[in-house]
Amino acid sequence: MGTDTARSLLSAARTLILHTGNLMNWGRLKKKCPVTPGEELGDCIRITLSEWSSKASPEHIQDSSQTLECAVNQALETINPEEREVMKVSAKLFVLDSGLSSIGHAVDMACSTLAVGQLDSVIIAPPPLEDGVILTLEHLQPYWRELESLVQDNKVVAIGTSDLDKPLLEQLYLWAQIKPSSNQVNLASCCIMPPDLTAFAKEFDIQLLTHSDSKEILSEESFQEVLRDSVEGSDADEWSPVWVLRYSVIVKTRGIIKSKGYIVQAKRKAPH
Repeated sequence: MGTDTARSLLSAARTLILHTGNLMNWGRLKKKCPVTPGEELGDCIRITLSEWSSKASPEHIQDSSQTLECAVNQALETINPEEREVMKVSAKLFVLDSGLSSIGHAVDMACSTLAVGQLDSVIIAPPPLEDGVILTLEHLQPYWRELESLVQDNKVVAIGTSDLDKPLLEQLYLWAQIKPSSNQVNLASCCIMPPDLTAFAKEFDIQLLTHSDSKEILSEESFQEVLRDSVEGSDADEWSPVWVLRYSVIVKTRGIIKSKGYIVQAKRKAPH
């Protein structure tokens, strides 16, 4: 049991899925306040991995899939089916590499973690681009098609975007089969909503929301550093994060956050 087991489980795995569970009743994030979403995520991963590795036992790995799930069971919290009607379950998905299949997988993971059949809304952060490359509709289209298919399969009710300016939001809106219901704007980049964006959103009934997420919520370096800190002697350099999904469960009538957490998927990098 413990760190030695955690290290050997990790070395046998190809995929790692980490569940922080509900942060609202953690009492484990007693750190300086306020923290950025990136710092919060780093802390969550570090604490979850440390607690998991101290309790790790050999039956945690499914040999056939080589997928290792790291979670602290008492932190996981599902939604009571009788309360589902009064809860709004939202998620924001950060795709960290260009794998599209990860969108459907991330939504499935969120549904099974919370024990729900569908999410009320999913917002996708713009896909990662190389330095100097400007985001275009062509970059967004494959991701949006994937989201549209989740709506058609009744896994998601509404889909939204993040950080699109008015021209790009308009292009997406005109092209999309299922229209974006919301667009998040980063408060750090503009204190006042751009008037052209506001006018367009009002005309086409797109909700403008604000956020404070950094462009890169979890870099490969920071993930490896956290892994190194949490599981002593782990082969941290071989791992790379694939996606991060942040979910929140809100009591509709009262606007109270009942549950909030992260699910992170990482993969062992292919040998060069």
